[in-house]
Amino acid sequence: MAKSSHRVYFFSTLMNTITFGTDGWRGVIAEDFTFANARMVAKAIARYVVRCEDARKGVVIGYDHRFASDSIAAAAAEVVSASGTPVFLTDKPCPTPAVSLLVRQRAAAGGLMITASHNPYRWNGVKYKASYGSSALPSIVAEIENDLEVVQKENVPPMPPRKNLVHPVEPRAPYLDALEKLVDWKRLRDAKFRFVFDPMHGSAAGLLPELFRRNGIVCDEIRGARDPRFGGVNPEPIEPHIEALRQAVLAGKYDAGLCADGDGDRIGAIDRDGAFINPHQILALLVWHLAGTRHLPGDIAKTFSVTKLIDKLAAKFGRKLHETPIGFKYICELMLEQNILIGGEESGGIGTSLYLPERDATVSALFLAELMAWHGKSLREMLAALYSEFGEYHYGRVDLDLKPGQKEKAIAHFSDGKLSRILDLPVVRREDMDGIKLYLGDAGWVMVRASGTENLLRVYSETSKPETTRRVLEAVTKMVHSL
Repeated sequence: MAKSSHRVYFFSTLMNTITFGTDGWRGVIAEDFTFANARMVAKAIARYVVRCEDARKGVVIGYDHRFASDSIAAAAAEVVSASGTPVFLTDKPCPTPAVSLLVRQRAAAGGLMITASHNPYRWNGVKYKASYGSSALPSIVAEIENDLEVVQKENVPPMPPRKNLVHPVEPRAPYLDALEKLVDWKRLRDAKFRFVFDPMHGSAAGLLPELFRRNGIVCDEIRGARDPRFGGVNPEPIEPHIEALRQAVLAGKYDAGLCADGDGDRIGAIDRDGAFINPHQILALLVWHLAGTRHLPGDIAKTFSVTKLIDKLAAKFGRKLHETPIGFKYICELMLEQNILIGGEESGGIGTSLYLPERDATVSALFLAELMAWHGKSLREMLAALYSEFGEYHYGRVDLDLKPGQKEKAIAHFSDGKLSRILDLPVVRREDMDGIKLYLGDAGWVMVRASGTENLLRVYSETSKPETTRRVLEAVTKMVHSL
């Protein structure tokens, strides 16, 4: 599989050129993200659909809770319909996975989602979803990039929209109906657990509570109202942004708090004691549940920066483990080609063959709740059981904002075989699938990876002790800044 760790992932402008990335386009509202640029991207996608897909099947367009997302979606619908392609425009905000599901259910040619995912409120963007109901493969991205280049160069007046081709669709009902079939509701009811859900003012609001209420399970909600500023925090389900969920869990004495990012495809969780359950731990728990407890068939997939605990779980359950470069598109590609039961990435995006080859926070939350009900234990109690059997895994990450050229120096430094120790830990092995990963004896690993979009160097580490992980991250940070 070709590496593309330096592919541009977000929207950027350079000399009036729009760059289309892996999952679409993102930009700062009123600076990069404008109606004119949104229409240009929609036109490029429409060209791709007409050239390479069956445009008669139509395109689904949805939108999230961000500023002007509904208006941008309507503008995109006008552009796509002008190409003669039918458009199914959602009549209300919805999470990205709901658009992916509609694409799949309607056998549509593709889908557009107006969102900037977990980015700060000043951003918005357009995600493209392929006909199989997930992120576009690199080959599709390349085709859209070619069309975008043509659109940017041509100076052709826009075609008039064909409003008769734009059809409203209700996205939430089919989404809820599909998800309701995934778990054992009787087991969940009998467990009598109480949950609280935090959509972070994003477009997954109301969905998990509705599913739980339909089936007699307590699930309250915080931060469910639409707020384009996301309450002043980034809509990313990690610390410190989910402090409100922690406080809600403790104050309400809930058994768990479950959280989704701004467009509902990444999950976070808080245990009943207020502890943050990070995405690596969530993925490990779900592998344990689906492959171990439920004995469902299929291989396991993870990206390069994900915990080694997944390796041990795959071995225990006799499953082949696939490791990919960073980015859910690689997990998706595997899920389309092979029988992958579950795959996940460091950022909380997890997909399963029981649903779609797509990240979905609500699906992951359902499976976490079912796991708790199956064993009658809290999230931390089940993590303790995993650590008792396989050893402890403590993960950390820091993002370093560097001067131009400094991240390249850092990658070269850590690639150099002359670097033999980090602190008192020997470097015994290196891997370079996506960034540079150094194995530190039996203690764990540290990895450095340059961002493909800005002057950031991401430093990841996992060891058997939280203090060791902290020390490694601090030491590597100091080394990078000294270069």
